Amino acid sequence: MAAEIIVPSPGESITQVQVAKWLVKDGEEVEKDQEVVEIDSDKASFPLTATESGNLKILIAEGETVAVGTILARIEPIKGEKKTSPIPIPEVQEQKENLTIQDKKPSAPSKTGTHITPLAEKLRSEKNLQKEEVFKAFKGKRIGKKEIESFAVKRINHGKSADYTGSRDYERRKLSMLRLKLAERLVAVKNETAMLTTFNEVNMRKILEIKDKYNEAFKEKFGVGIGFMSFFSKAVTLALKEFPHVNSMLDGDELVIPDFVDMSIAVSAPKGLVVPVIRNAELMSIPELEIKIKELAIKARDNRITIDEMKGGTFTITNGGVFGSMMSTPILNPPQSAILGMHKIIDRPIALNGKVEIHPMMYVALSYDHRVIDGKESVSFLVKVKEYIEDPVKMEMEGTDSVLMLIGL
Repeated sequence: MAAEIIVPSPGESITQVQVAKWLVKDGEEVEKDQEVVEIDSDKASFPLTATESGNLKILIAEGETVAVGTILARIEPIKGEKKTSPIPIPEVQEQKENLTIQDKKPSAPSKTGTHITPLAEKLRSEKNLQKEEVFKAFKGKRIGKKEIESFAVKRINHGKSADYTGSRDYERRKLSMLRLKLAERLVAVKNETAMLTTFNEVNMRKILEIKDKYNEAFKEKFGVGIGFMSFFSKAVTLALKEFPHVNSMLDGDELVIPDFVDMSIAVSAPKGLVVPVIRNAELMSIPELEIKIKELAIKARDNRITIDEMKGGTFTITNGGVFGSMMSTPILNPPQSAILGMHKIIDRPIALNGKVEIHPMMYVALSYDHRVIDGKESVSFLVKVKEYIEDPVKMEMEGTDSVLMLIGL
């Protein structure tokens, strides 16, 4: 009897999903628990797995929007059993061993003189990139892991190679449910809130010194490097204790002020921006925050973020600096009332103690709903975050080893 792959309910209020991508071809043999299709809802992307082993019969094409409970595919049982080979013949085994050894060597150059390393070739296959397109993009060059990763990002951002040929053709693609929902929410924010943004700049010298001095020891102990997001998250949770209205939200004609901080961290994923939540961030140390941030970032990159991991959130941090942004106005993540935007660190001349010195500076921006948060609160909150970042020992009890205590060493 054929098994069925049925659209499960991703969560409350979600009645439809979109078939984003089939990971196997129609008629292809699949194994039980193998991921076979990626599904997009208006809140998250997630894979569905085969319920049994057999041959997959696809019923719904990519890009189609279907209701929860729809049968996407059937898995027909394989007739008969696979024949197993007897004890391998020595000559064949020897050929196999030789082939394995050859595979470990860099691949031979193509006719264009282009080389691709075995690791890069494996990564290309995993990301489903066409070899012809990759070789065309890096014609005559050595293709390594970095080249494949950059090419994959380019494809995600542009959908195809950006090489111009003079053609007047264009591509029309259906927006994912995630992108449509995001567009709807962003327009609602602009129309339904009194959003305002205040700016400041932060001297990152001391944070960079901590990172340079202790990063290796930190990585050896905790398995992750020291990042900026964990310091800003810690500074924000402490500043919110002094300015709780920045952590509040409107619910009808009532103001809700949580006595906890569920920190939303904006993360770039292959299919768009997602905002997973760190629960009770106010109770976490910098190492705990760093580990959790890395875990969520990996899940986002691999499209493994669940809806439960994105529910709630009382305050959001976004870092446009990783993409090179020097300054921007972050948009609110409803129903939250504030969002902090980090930006690129740039060496700039500043006046310090009557002298002009070069320091690593970052612009920070706080967008807030002026219906809930007054200008005095918003500016004071951002100044407090600035103070914590510029003097990190203030985030921990004073002492000779306060920096080491702060980072858990």
